[in-house]
Amino acid sequence: MIRTLTVLSLALAASTGFAAVSVGEPAPNFTLTDANGQSHQLSDFPGKTVVLEWTNADCPFVKKHYGATNMQSQQGKWTGEEVVWLTVNSSAAGKQGHVDGAGANAVIAATGGKQSAYLLDAPGDVGRAYGAKTTPHMYVIDGQGVLRYNGAIDSIASADKGDIVNATQYVDVALTQLAAGEAVATSVTQPYGCSVKY
Repeated sequence: MIRTLTVLSLALAASTGFAAVSVGEPAPNFTLTDANGQSHQLSDFPGKTVVLEWTNADCPFVKKHYGATNMQSQQGKWTGEEVVWLTVNSSAAGKQGHVDGAGANAVIAATGGKQSAYLLDAPGDVGRAYGAKTTPHMYVIDGQGVLRYNGAIDSIASADKGDIVNATQYVDVALTQLAAGEAVATSVTQPYGCSVKY
C-alpha cells in the first residue's frame, strides 16, 4: 500500500531538509504536474514498477548520461505496460536547471527523452520527501508501491561519458531482477552528481 504524503509530512521534510525513505518500505505518494500540465500521482500506477529519476539538464553528470544516450536507452527499454519512468525536476525558480513546462518540453525534444512523463517539483517538496540529493538520483518502486532501489544510476561516479560502458547499470539491473520476480541484490548505493538545487 502506498503511503500518502500529508501536509504535515511535507512540512517536516522541508523543515528537516530530507525525510527518511528506506528501501523495503512504502514509497510516499505524491501529486505533481508534468510538462504538459497533466497531473500525476504515484498511486495512479498500481501494479506497475515506477522509476523516479531526479534531473537537471545543466548538470554535467546528467549531460553525461543523456549525451551518451544512456538514460534515454534505459527509458526506452523499460517504459511500457509494466514500467513507468518519471523524470522529476526539483530545481527551484532562479536556480540552475529550473524549467517550466515549455522548458521541460524543450529539454525532452533536445535530448530525445523517452520517459513516461517529466514532472515539475519547483517547490522541492517531493524531492525532499524522498531525500533526493543529486542529479541524477534514482529510485525504483515495485508494483506494490514498495521502494526497492535508492541510489546512483550506475557504479562509476564521474562525468565522463567514456565510463558508462564499464559501469554496472544499477537501475537496469534492479529492473531486470524485479521483472524476473527476484529481489534486488544491490538495493542501496551512493548517488552521485550535482546537488539538487532546492
